[in-house]
Amino acid sequence: MRKVTLTLKVLALVLAGAFLHYVLPQHDVARITSTEVIRMDFTRFNRLFFAQPDSGNQEFATRDIRLINTVRKKTWLLGFIRRDAEGVMVYRNEDTGWIWPPYFKFDSSDLQAEASANISTPDKPKWVVITHYGWRNRFFTVYPNAVAIRPVSGPDVTIIPWFNIFFFLFLGAAWLFVRAMWRQFRERSLDPALESAGEAWEQVDERASRARGRFTRWLATWRGKPRR
Repeated sequence: MRKVTLTLKVLALVLAGAFLHYVLPQHDVARITSTEVIRMDFTRFNRLFFAQPDSGNQEFATRDIRLINTVRKKTWLLGFIRRDAEGVMVYRNEDTGWIWPPYFKFDSSDLQAEASANISTPDKPKWVVITHYGWRNRFFTVYPNAVAIRPVSGPDVTIIPWFNIFFFLFLGAAWLFVRAMWRQFRERSLDPALESAGEAWEQVDERASRARGRFTRWLATWRGKPRR
């Protein structure tokens, strides 16, 4: 039973970590090589990873998707350690609107214009920081969604993920607060109720034992009487 409980806890922790890694903002130092618009047919496997159409447009099974093609600096440990190597990365550019995740993005056209204005070549590179959420999966044709583009001086710029830092601090404080409230609720309500229930059960068990004893003694009186 302990192994099953431990397995469920690890599975829940992995799922929660994957969920946070998908929805929380990430920052990539990249060089934009081109932008394009493709017509895409969604499937039941990848539809979940795409946002809604642009604000004011109708939802269809197929629609145009804005893409931003880049060459970015590769990283280790979920982006915390930057490497010298480079690799291609394709981002999609979609409005999130008022739905999940709550980035409230309504400016996909403006962001596409910013991306086009920062297109550069290896000879004269223009480096930018692309803030995005989501994953890149080539098998299911899934792209991370770019939510902001900011020019920087070079590829070695230091990026501090302030939002993620404050989010995890808030999450830790909320966890400690809920844990303290649960302990107080348990000490004030659950433990006395369980103690009262235990005492009541002991009383019921004691009464049942006394009743069984009386019944057994009554049966013994009948067994001891001689037959006529």
